[in-house]
Amino acid sequence: MDELPPDEKRMRLRYAGTCGSCGAALPAKAEALYDRASKSVRCITHDRPTSAAPVEERVDPGTPGGSARREFERRRAAREQRIRTKHPKIGGLLHALSDEPQTTRAWDTGAVGEERLGKRLNELASGDVRILHDRRIPRTRANIDHVAVTRSGIFVIDAKKYAGRPQLKIEGGLIRQRVEKLIVGTRDCTKVVDGVLKQMDVVRAVVGDHVTIHGVLCFVEADWPLIGGAFTTRGVQVLSPKKLYPKLHADGPLGTTDVEELHRQLASALPPA
Repeated sequence: MDELPPDEKRMRLRYAGTCGSCGAALPAKAEALYDRASKSVRCITHDRPTSAAPVEERVDPGTPGGSARREFERRRAAREQRIRTKHPKIGGLLHALSDEPQTTRAWDTGAVGEERLGKRLNELASGDVRILHDRRIPRTRANIDHVAVTRSGIFVIDAKKYAGRPQLKIEGGLIRQRVEKLIVGTRDCTKVVDGVLKQMDVVRAVVGDHVTIHGVLCFVEADWPLIGGAFTTRGVQVLSPKKLYPKLHADGPLGTTDVEELHRQLASALPPA
């Protein structure tokens, strides 16, 4: 490599980042070039961008749990404002001594699950595993928690932080219509499977039918057994984070260039929420 300009230095990243030249995810501890002026990093294999060779627009990977975290903060701030308005003198004390309602805490719980899973996904990112977080589904208020573009296809990942053990309950089969239900603890979570199937359809509409789409419900901190536990319902894999990570590095028909192109295509069609 040529001698670096004075405003750049070669370093080992303390935190995961994204290459400012190609948009590739750079895991923590990877070697990269740091630009002091722009406070950005790029792969050590890239030449320094010049005006004669414009850099392709950077892919924004998104922030894990970003929209859920903002909604939690919005609801918490709105509740505090209502209490202070109603009780001008002691509103601050009342707010400090009272708990947030469950409907507000649920947004914090969801954000924590997405943040933890997203952090680990960023650490696993590479040229053959490219990650997007918290992508908005156009013309709706819904979002996709995580998307991983890999050599074996595209993983549509819904992160959940529910208590209890995930189980597959099957009703009917011989006389009655077979019905599969996802139960977590004592809670019927079958509707979240419907949500992942819809998200898979959204991704499929963007990339077409020639790419394999893997639907995943990843339960963070659930009561998973020491052996086994993962299962599939209606084409959606239900598993723990530890079961998910090896699947992202599985070999497949897509090359590194295919992975990069699909990553950019999805990032453009599904902007950060």
